[in-house]
Amino acid sequence: IEEDIRSTHPFKVFTLRAMLVVSYFEKALYELPDEDVTPEKVQSLANEIEMKIQGGLSPRPLLSVPHLVSDEASCYYQGYTLAEMSVHQTRRYFKNEFGYIVDNKNVGPTLAKAYWECGNSLPFLEIVKNLTGGELSGESWVDVLKEDLEGSIASEKKEYYEMIEKCKTEEDDKEKNIDLDMVVKFVDGDTLIADSSTYSNGLIAACKEFESFVASRIQAPVPSEA
Repeated sequence: IEEDIRSTHPFKVFTLRAMLVVSYFEKALYELPDEDVTPEKVQSLANEIEMKIQGGLSPRPLLSVPHLVSDEASCYYQGYTLAEMSVHQTRRYFKNEFGYIVDNKNVGPTLAKAYWECGNSLPFLEIVKNLTGGELSGESWVDVLKEDLEGSIASEKKEYYEMIEKCKTEEDDKEKNIDLDMVVKFVDGDTLIADSSTYSNGLIAACKEFESFVASRIQAPVPSEA
């Protein structure tokens, strides 16, 4: 995880700039007077916007972006930037509200209720505001990009080890039993490996029996001494 952060975090801002440059070029293109819309001017404008937004000519030339040359995709690329903004704003909301996101049973139902249940009956900006409590902005995304590299690594490590401890605690609680109101049997061909109805702590014990069975199957044989 640390290796990934070190190799990607310092360059994430370029992803943002690569998204923004498309929209800024499209805006500048639409503002051109009709008489200036020539191949030479369009190419020159693309280079100018790349230099202004990305600091140099892009390895992915602007005019290679299909959205810019397809009439049904006009202004479509802006949606990618807005979507990424909403992702970061939503992540910040969940972290502020619950402290964590991964394996949080509140996340799915909350997203379903706030974002998906309404379908297209509400505007995008409104559903983001309804959930997060604020107008859609790039603040959450920018804060992630501005985070110091070492600070980002420290933060990830902290969350990682906190989740490990949390999972251990939950695992200890699960050891007591999980009642699915059903009988679960693990079989291998005609061989019954485990039957949850035969154990006092049901499914958990059956799962452990199955785990032992699999481990014994894949255990490498110990070579005999010559």
